[in-house]
Amino acid sequence: MNPDTRNTTGTNKFNREISTMNSKKLWVMYLCLALIGSVNAQEDGHDDHEGEESEASAAIEMTADQQRVAGIILGTVARRPISETVRVPAEVVINAYASARITPRITAQVARRHVQLGDHVEPGQPLVTLSSVEMAEAQGMLIVADREWQRVKALGRKTVSERRYTEAQVAQQQAIAKVLAYGMTDTQANSLMQSGDASKAVGAFDLLAPQSGTILMDDFIVGELIEPGRVLIEISDETVMWVEAQTIPNTLPGVMRGSPARVSLDGVRWLEGTVIQLHHRLNETTRTQGLRIAVNNIDDQLHAGQFVEVEIENGLSTPELAVPSTAVTMIDGRPTVFKLEDGHQFYAETIDAGATIGEWIIVKGGLAPGDEIAVAGVFYLKSMLLKSSIGSGHAH
Repeated sequence: MNPDTRNTTGTNKFNREISTMNSKKLWVMYLCLALIGSVNAQEDGHDDHEGEESEASAAIEMTADQQRVAGIILGTVARRPISETVRVPAEVVINAYASARITPRITAQVARRHVQLGDHVEPGQPLVTLSSVEMAEAQGMLIVADREWQRVKALGRKTVSERRYTEAQVAQQQAIAKVLAYGMTDTQANSLMQSGDASKAVGAFDLLAPQSGTILMDDFIVGELIEPGRVLIEISDETVMWVEAQTIPNTLPGVMRGSPARVSLDGVRWLEGTVIQLHHRLNETTRTQGLRIAVNNIDDQLHAGQFVEVEIENGLSTPELAVPSTAVTMIDGRPTVFKLEDGHQFYAETIDAGATIGEWIIVKGGLAPGDEIAVAGVFYLKSMLLKSSIGSGHAH
């Protein structure tokens, strides 16, 4: 064999051996790197998992004094009947059972005004003085009839005939009834008879307040001629106001007389009220059912004609496991409460929240009856939790 050929063959064999060795070394190196990466990944994942567990199970330590200073209020989770509430628009109207309209019974002229719009009046207080020709005639007849009766009565039944005696008595009674029907009071009529002064039969008489209340309307001017039946003054006791709401029939099966209700002008401040009437006749135009609510108005916040919002409790449901809505906050997009353990440790507990009914949230899972949770001061606890998470290197 040619020496050159032998050299070439040897050289190629050597190169192949070198190439094979290098490939094996690279494969071993790649395998080692892969194993190292897998181990590191597992360790990193384990570390992250430990961090999450640490954060989730981290307790917020607070003594009773610290809780009080932070404004934290505790509540016990329990099953309770939840009252569903319905909100509807409504209007404030006067309490017709505590109001009065003052009208003349005969044609008369306004002689004098005694009160003004917005004044508070008491029963028997003069409101307006009227003057009437018809009243003057009735007053004159009263004086004449009373004098005749007093004369006949003094003579006695033995002196005058029975007929005259009876006629005089009836005439006086009819004269009194007439002036009373025209608008005079018993006191005014008796005063006129006792005076016996015909010069006082001028037809003037006062319209008096039949009740206490506020003057809501005074539609007249002095000197105006007023026809019978026209409303001159409207008085209403505004300590209890009515609120009229319109509801869809049969949508409030749990509402009845005595059901609690709330009324608000701005949706923030609420006044307590009570349902006092469910109208039996539907509104002919809207086909809605009227609902009347009585509201204490001691502070004079409500006035007739105002539009308000009414919140009505539509009966009680079967007992549900529920917590106040103030106890629930969102952490990492999940509804969470702060559960107290050992009297001084708060833990963030994720709950399975159901429907919100009024001020309560139904709890489907995550809590049990008897658990103690924070129902106020939750924002403070949440800020403490987030601060702790940031301090440990986890900001969620």
